[in-house]
Amino acid sequence: MPLEISLTTVKNILTRSSGFLQGCTSHSLQPYRGCSFGAALCGVGCYVQHNRHLLGGRAWGGFLEIRRNAAESYHLNFDRESRWAHRQGMRFSIFCSSVTDPFVPQEFQHRITRSVLEAMLDRPPDELVVQTHSHRAAEYLPIFRELAGRCDFRVQVSIETDMLRLPGLPPHASPITRRFEACAALRAAGIRTVVTVAPLLPIANPVQFFARIAEVADAVVLDHFIEGDGSPTGSRTFRTPLPSAVSQIDPVACTLAYRDEMVAIARQYLPGRVGVNVAGFAGQYQA
Repeated sequence: MPLEISLTTVKNILTRSSGFLQGCTSHSLQPYRGCSFGAALCGVGCYVQHNRHLLGGRAWGGFLEIRRNAAESYHLNFDRESRWAHRQGMRFSIFCSSVTDPFVPQEFQHRITRSVLEAMLDRPPDELVVQTHSHRAAEYLPIFRELAGRCDFRVQVSIETDMLRLPGLPPHASPITRRFEACAALRAAGIRTVVTVAPLLPIANPVQFFARIAEVADAVVLDHFIEGDGSPTGSRTFRTPLPSAVSQIDPVACTLAYRDEMVAIARQYLPGRVGVNVAGFAGQYQA
């Protein structure tokens, strides 16, 4: 799929949280509009593809808008948005990112995410959660260290499965092995590191998978597309090719019973460090 790249500006880079993120963080921040990972495995079931306003008639994974004034917008809106969060009785907490990936390949040319992170060094939020599917997040380790000294900071790396390729679905946005290596590097450097198994896909060897996560992460979050895509029944995801392909591998994997089975195994290897669904993304882990 050809990728249309454009430069744009944004009035307010800080969006007050709603839907799934409400209760997790006060705000989300998207350095880009659209996602060049949209045509990869993580994009197949992505709920964002149903947002007609965002797509504007374009194919998900076919466009990326580079928000070149993102850092300036952060500075301009910091006072107002932080005050709003505190008036609501919340921490000024930012989730980066929920409808794009902060480390799409184009980031390493345009460095929009980096510019925002540098702005946060001057004016840090109370909490910052960086969520990615890319191993290349580890390239920003030095700035992560600085941020960890200024706010409650964690990096969440999504590793949805241990299968190198799922039949009938596109390849991963980032190699699984490289993502595990990135987690290990981040954790070794003292960065709070969480693996998000989201959306939970069929796992060939759950024991080995969660044992490996326990070696490289401080916690794990499991989130099935049922309840996890913003609809109680997973209806958004069932409109995509993902459930059909998953059913061909393991029909049970399309049920919450599968999630509960994987949660039980995860708890054997990460006792007290397993989060489920929205509570997990909020940093709440169960024994």
